[in-house]
Amino acid sequence: MLAKLKELLQPTPIAIIDIAIVLYIIYRLYITIRGTRAVQLLKGLIILVFFNLVSQLIGLNFTNWLLKQAMTVGIVALPIIFYPELRRALEHIGRGSLFAKSSFLAGDERSHAVDELTMALVQLSARRVGALVIWEQETGLKDWAETGVDVDALLTSELILNIFEPNTPLHDGAVILRGDRVRAASCYLPLSDSPELSGGLGTRHRAGVGITEQSDAVAIIVSEETGTISLAHEGKLTRYLDEKSLREWLENNLHRRQQESFFRRLQPNGKD
Repeated sequence: MLAKLKELLQPTPIAIIDIAIVLYIIYRLYITIRGTRAVQLLKGLIILVFFNLVSQLIGLNFTNWLLKQAMTVGIVALPIIFYPELRRALEHIGRGSLFAKSSFLAGDERSHAVDELTMALVQLSARRVGALVIWEQETGLKDWAETGVDVDALLTSELILNIFEPNTPLHDGAVILRGDRVRAASCYLPLSDSPELSGGLGTRHRAGVGITEQSDAVAIIVSEETGTISLAHEGKLTRYLDEKSLREWLENNLHRRQQESFFRRLQPNGKD
């Protein structure tokens, strides 16, 4: 065993490349699951692997057998336990130029859509009317759009205000946007179980963060209790946005992200 271990650790160029690849995969895995309960599960798995190697090296046969049985069960259970994180990682891989969809808007169209949405959300905030708007990016949101009511209408502030008007048929749930159109309303989204979220946040905020954990969408949330405007992206929640900061974030980030995706698709052979 020791001889084999020494052979694996020989500082050859191939071994160095091999170790670098493994370390990079571990790093990307950690970035993907950071801030979720899966981090604790990963730590537990690393401890099991470590003690399994130690018990094998020093000859603790029964302990080694017991740890191997536990690891066998763990390997079978991993795809179930890490399902959200595995899905998120695979979606990141699939966001290359080969699979990208064209939802790019020209600068004027993007600015107009951002103005219309911002205007509506600020009015809802002033009236303390709860709202949840999801802006689709490269990852398709068809599965969640189908849980609601198909709208397929041009994005206007009046339409957003009417959808979220209390006691109307579509006010409960999320609105999903694609480009400058309202794709669907009254949609149900996955809830985040991130321990980083405050216990005082309700279902609307957890749904907004949840959809950004499983896609590259942007979620804007208006609190019904306080009127606070929050924005979720890549599983992170930014709170207490005003009209200026919300408009600037959408203009600077959404426009740039979709423009970069658009120009990648224009390059020969789909190369980055």
